[in-house]
Amino acid sequence: MAITRLTDIITVFDSKWTYGDVKFGYDGEVNQDHDTQYPLMLVNPPESIMPVVYDGREEYSFEINFYNLYSQAAQSVVTLQKRWDNLQDLSNEWLDMVLKNYQDVTVEAYLNDESIEIERIKDTKNDKLVQIKLVFTMSAFTKCFRPVSNYPSDFADLAVWLRADSGVTFDIPTKRVSSWLDSSGANNNMAQATVTKQPLREGYGGQNDKAYFSFDGVNDSLITESNSPIGSDFTIFEVSKIDAVSGDLFNYSYTGKKIAMGLNSSGYFYTRASDGVTELITDTAVNNKGQNHIGVLIKNNRTINLKYYDSLNSITKTTTNIEFNVDTTYNESTFSLGILDGQAQELIVYNRVLSDTEIAKIKGYLNLKYKIY
Repeated sequence: MAITRLTDIITVFDSKWTYGDVKFGYDGEVNQDHDTQYPLMLVNPPESIMPVVYDGREEYSFEINFYNLYSQAAQSVVTLQKRWDNLQDLSNEWLDMVLKNYQDVTVEAYLNDESIEIERIKDTKNDKLVQIKLVFTMSAFTKCFRPVSNYPSDFADLAVWLRADSGVTFDIPTKRVSSWLDSSGANNNMAQATVTKQPLREGYGGQNDKAYFSFDGVNDSLITESNSPIGSDFTIFEVSKIDAVSGDLFNYSYTGKKIAMGLNSSGYFYTRASDGVTELITDTAVNNKGQNHIGVLIKNNRTINLKYYDSLNSITKTTTNIEFNVDTTYNESTFSLGILDGQAQELIVYNRVLSDTEIAKIKGYLNLKYKIY
């Protein structure tokens, strides 16, 4: 069952009111716009509670106001009761259509109480409107908290967890990022002391309106403050959008040994691991430029696995080379993020090969947060 957010509910409310204008706001805003098409529906921002956090249900207390004109001329023709009745008929039909929208195989939202409060008001606002006010509680499927939820910290050997929405030090006027704290607890923090090389941090506007870092594709980057913690086998997840070819989100390079994730010169998302002599490399063979995505690199013995997900693609690739040195580690130098033109939102590194079930859970955590696919 999909999570129903306030945005989803208001979108349905809006689509089912086909009789006049719709506003989302407060009562006082009715007076601010005098070219309104009546009858008007005004949805007040609701309060909500999660009565049982493990049930995954959120109860919204809605106050919906319906307005229509009732001029002096109309008053001599149509009684006040009739104007209220007509407006209530429209509001009832609207609510019925809203509820029918959610009555699918799985009921995603429903009225929580057996009663609806109705108030009738006359000569309201500057335009001397008649008003019907509906007050009701609607329940919708929402987030289930622990122990149902999964987070990267729930799984062993978490080495790096960097999130654009947490642990960021940046200059407020310029948005330039000077440091990024590791949420894994292992203190594998990143920093950039050179102002001209600092990426920008935006608090919203990324995929699913989440925070992101913007890299200029010229010299913006962040570098770990200590050597990379990555051993011989590992699993890396990243969420980003790369807008130009030949850009690496993740890069470790030391005496020929290398790990990389990004776009190659063809615009394909690729993953790479090298022991200094033998290289394991694979790509999606699909142009992924400009796509918000989840990318996964699994290095296991002499094999690398690539997993890639965006709104259009779900791709898995594997490369093996028996000549690869399985004792190669990647902890003798720093690693960097951001030699790319694009956005980065999250990076997660485990110092082992995760199981398919664990990978699915971390991927689920990322997709729930960023709505990639």
